[in-house]
Amino acid sequence: MPVIKAAVVQKGARGSDTGATLEEALATIAECGSEGAKLVVFPEAYLGGYPKGADFKVAIGHRTPEGREEFNLYAKAAIEVPGAETRAISEAAQAAGCFVTIGVIERDGGTIYCTALYFGPEGALLGKHRKLMPTASERLCWGFGDGSTLDTVETPWGRMGAVICWENYMPMMRMAMYDQDISFYCAPTADDRDSWAATMRHVALEGRCFVLSACQYLTGADFPQGMGNVLGSEDDRVLMRGGSMIIDPLGQVLAGPVFDAETILYADLDTDQINRGKFDFDVAGHYARPDVFHLSVDDTPRPPATRASTLPSAGRRFSND
Repeated sequence: MPVIKAAVVQKGARGSDTGATLEEALATIAECGSEGAKLVVFPEAYLGGYPKGADFKVAIGHRTPEGREEFNLYAKAAIEVPGAETRAISEAAQAAGCFVTIGVIERDGGTIYCTALYFGPEGALLGKHRKLMPTASERLCWGFGDGSTLDTVETPWGRMGAVICWENYMPMMRMAMYDQDISFYCAPTADDRDSWAATMRHVALEGRCFVLSACQYLTGADFPQGMGNVLGSEDDRVLMRGGSMIIDPLGQVLAGPVFDAETILYADLDTDQINRGKFDFDVAGHYARPDVFHLSVDDTPRPPATRASTLPSAGRRFSND
């Protein structure tokens, strides 16, 4: 199996200016491609923004006109999938010759979702994963995904998928990914705590897969204007400090964690390490005990309404057209 180069991007969204963030993403993909990266991973909610510190002026049983306007501002920064932004990223991935996983805020009807998108070097939008369980007050603004996007996409070197932020603390979700023989486990996140590194090393050892974790470096200067922030929004205030990293299937840290700066982390991934790791531990294979433990995954799309003319697989087709 070959050695391939991977890149993890640690940059912040540019406020509510999705166009400016997109332009930076396209330039970053080109830069990573020029460095020979075949896999590029961006943070959670990179395109559309992670509004850390926003409270949308909400209290239990109480909303305000000001909070509604803040949500309006945030929703308008979200993107449609597919749409103009996904076409631009597809073209950038094709030009760079790499696979890209990128966190976005996706708008679908009147709801926005925290989503990871997958792009291939042939210029295709390969799929997406909507965050199943928004954490704590994220539920003020994000909808819930369903099992229909809990899957992986093929690369020439193994399967690639994404588990977003605290979904990584859901053992059954991790097992659902391991059962798909995932090789490149992308973990876009907003968790910049020191403890996150231990979680990522555990996932790599548990799944015997490469883990590529990307977190934003975000300051008040790039927090959306017109949106309140309980943490303070002074330009020099660090709202997210990064902590991105790359780990191999035996838990060896190949790059990072890096804090307190925008950067791109690179690492060479020896894909034979996957087999070497599974020699003595394959959580979805010879180390499993299906006679004792069994996981049932419902990957059926769960739209709020169905029509007789709707094909069951329609929600799992991806195209930029």
